[in-house]
Formats: sequence, C-alpha cells, structure tokens
Amino acid sequence: MILNEFDIKELAGWLRKSGESPFRARQIFKWLWQKGESDPLSFTDLPMALREKLTSQFEIGRVKVVEAFRSGDGSVKFLIELLDGEKVESVFIPEADRKTVCVSSQVGCPLRCAFCATGLMGFTRNLKAWEIAGQVLVIRKHLGLERVTNVVFMGMGEPFLNTEETLRAVRILNEPWGLGIGARKITLSTVGIITGIRKLLAFDKQVKLALSLHTAIQEKREKLVPIARQYPVSALKEALIDYYERTRRRITVEYVHLPEINDTDEDVEALGEFLNGMKAKINLIPFNPHPKLPFRPPAEDEVKAFLEKLYRLPHAVTLRKSKGRDVRGACGQLAIERI
Repeated sequence: MILNEFDIKELAGWLRKSGESPFRARQIFKWLWQKGESDPLSFTDLPMALREKLTSQFEIGRVKVVEAFRSGDGSVKFLIELLDGEKVESVFIPEADRKTVCVSSQVGCPLRCAFCATGLMGFTRNLKAWEIAGQVLVIRKHLGLERVTNVVFMGMGEPFLNTEETLRAVRILNEPWGLGIGARKITLSTVGIITGIRKLLAFDKQVKLALSLHTAIQEKREKLVPIARQYPVSALKEALIDYYERTRRRITVEYVHLPEINDTDEDVEALGEFLNGMKAKINLIPFNPHPKLPFRPPAEDEVKAFLEKLYRLPHAVTLRKSKGRDVRGACGQLAIERI
C-alpha cells in the first residue's frame, strides 16, 4: 500500500483499526506533505513501534525530477517521472510575489484539442491525487522554495476527466496538514466537462474555475475542441450560469488566439452572448507554436486589434504573457517528446 494515497480520514481509520491513536494521522501527513520526508523511521514525534509498523506495511509514493529546463524568463519546465516510469511535465512560473506551479492531472490527454500539443501524445492514464500534489512538493524541494503560493491545473490532461483524484489533490494542497495553499489560490481549468463543473458545486473548497473556451460558436468550437460535440456551448452556458448564481465566483475564460480563425467580429459577438448572465474575466492567450500543430502565433498588431474588440464586452480582459515558450513550457506546448 502507498501511504500518501490515503486521505487523512482514511489514515485515521487505519490507525484506529491498528490500535493506534487517530490523531497521529495529522502528524504523519505533516511529515509527508510539509517536510517531504519519505522514511517513516524519521517521523520523530511518533512512537518507534508505529514508525516500524508504517515502514513494514506501507510504501511512500514519490515522484522525481528527471530534468529541469530553465527559460530565459525565469520559469522552469520539469520532466517528472512517476513510480511506474510514466512521465509528465509541470511548470514553475514566478511572477512578483507569486510562485505558481502548473500541474498535470493525466499522462497525456484524450481530448486532442487542435491547438494543444499534449493531445498528440494520446492518453495513457489518470494521475492519483498524491502524484498531482507530489508535483508541487518535488518542485518546491528542487528549487529550495519556502512555499508555493498558487497552483493551476493547466498542465497535461483534463482535470474533470479525473475529477475524484483532482479534488483529493486539492485537499492535500489546501489543508493545513498538507501544503497549506489557499483554496482561492488554486485554479481548476476545464475545456467544459459539465459533469465536473456540477461536481465542483458540491465541493467544499472555494477554488477558482477556468474554462478553456476559445470560441463560443458551436460549429467552430467542435473543430478546435472535439469534446464540444458531447458538451455543446448551449449546455455549457447553462451549467456555468448555474455555477455562477450558486457560488457568485467570477469565472475565468481562457481564449487561445488563433489569428484569422477565432478572432472575428462573429466570435466576439458569440462570446458576449455566451457570457451574458455571469461575471467573467477573459484571459487572452496568444497561440504558442509547436512544430506539429498547424497554426501560427498572432502578430503583435493582430493581438492588439483583437483586444480592442474584446474590450467592448462588459467583462475584464487580460492578456496572458506566456512564459516558458523557449523551452516549450508555455500553454499548449507540454508534450513528452515521444510524439
């Protein structure tokens, strides 16, 4: 059994059944997630008998950094190996007083969005919660950081195709016995898996929701994001309005700018109609190139012209300055080089 695959209630239950005090669960988790220790014999505030029991009955799962690619802008892309030898990529993004880690939730991705290199890998498996949170822990230790301030689920994979493990990972990241990152500093990004959005409504952590939209025109979106055939724009809007009305949390709309494809007046009009009834922030992301993707990045004047159109909408608009592009660590560029 893997010790850090347990959540704290499950571990407390195991301790109780084993004749140990359930309060030891918090001590164990602090060793695992705050101090990053992987040898139970080093858990010095536990009785030696319990340390030996943990050593004999459990393995501690760890992910490891295989390689780190440092960008000229200060960000770092990490190639991380899992216990079974599979690999994912994660990115550290420093900005002013923010220290953000972009985590992966799947090995590869089954969705094959037209502008994203990860989909070219295909899909291997979902990550466990400890493997997701472990990316933050191993990056923090590798860089010698005192703490990570923000986590975004915007790496490889679709978090809401792995909802249960994603939400378990959020608990590890957020709880005081875990990594202690504020819930509002954690963002879950989805291409529009409505079942996941609905499950988030019942979740007791006030995490942020980001929608990877890219166009609100159904026919066009199906070409860019094929899963839109299963979750059409009309149903997605209904789910988001319900989410906004029940949580009153502003939704971030991620919009990869593909020049001459999704930056027309028609796209802006459709986007405005889609966002009517909710409070949103539009995050414009100029397409980051990849040699195996058939799009070009927008020129500076094209970005400026599209921004001027978006500014007419009654929502906040921001331009994401992608980091890590020179090491293929920017949005849409993550892909293990087996493709």
